[in-house]
Amino acid sequence: MQRRFRLIALLAALMLLGGCAQPSPAPDDTFTVVTSFYPMYVLTANVVGDAQGVELVNMAEQQTGCLHDYQLLPADMQALERADVFVINGAGMESFMSRVSEQFADLTVITASEGVEMILDAYGEPNAHVWLDPARAAQQVENIAGALAAADPQRAEIYRQNGTAYAQRLRELGEELRAQLADAPRRDIITFHEAFPYFAEAFDLNIAAVIEREPGSEPTTQEIARTVDIVREAGIKALFVEPQYPDRAAETIARETGASLYTLDPIVTGELSGDAYEEKMRQNAATLLEALGS
Repeated sequence: MQRRFRLIALLAALMLLGGCAQPSPAPDDTFTVVTSFYPMYVLTANVVGDAQGVELVNMAEQQTGCLHDYQLLPADMQALERADVFVINGAGMESFMSRVSEQFADLTVITASEGVEMILDAYGEPNAHVWLDPARAAQQVENIAGALAAADPQRAEIYRQNGTAYAQRLRELGEELRAQLADAPRRDIITFHEAFPYFAEAFDLNIAAVIEREPGSEPTTQEIARTVDIVREAGIKALFVEPQYPDRAAETIARETGASLYTLDPIVTGELSGDAYEEKMRQNAATLLEALGS
């Protein structure tokens, strides 16, 4: 009887140990794509599409805006820690990339603007806002698709097919909007900061002046006075501000000249939707038609 009790106790102990043992974690074969900020997310989302096993994460909050002076947050570092690839705009937009390279030396970085013809600013530096020309945005999409296919061969064909289709849509969008704006009676615009040279080139517009070169850098009294003179001399009727930034300087110029204020969206904030780029560009064209035809 005593031997029987010992056997029962031994069996119970084995069962208890088996119940407490932790199973080996299943291998995680998810391919994680992290994008630097909003426009890169929208372009990449259209390349990824509904590919199974892909996690798409936007690093900077979608309401952040441009990344010229962005400082990486702990949450950003955590996102990059688990990233398989990191999609950036490049051309100097992500000023924090030296830190990323130091911290994540093995991380695959996809530079969407690589090989895209750049517009240089007054200091000879490339303007980074290349996505605001649909044709250049299409090139960025093709770059993203090709690089994702190389980094994730398992889904390469999906990326290539989605990238080709979306790039074609963007080129057709550019042609559509250029046709809409072709007969606008005025071509001169004054913008808030240096976001729109590619947009202006794509649609044959002339940026007569820029109110603030960098967001948050208030123009001087002399700069405002010069802009007022340009508006009056050129007979400009519209000033274009951006929804992401205050427009105090533009309001001052509007009061002095009688020009009207309109909003152009540089597509750096918004909903994380694959259709966002096309929707916002069409809205920009509608705004321009109203402003330049008035």
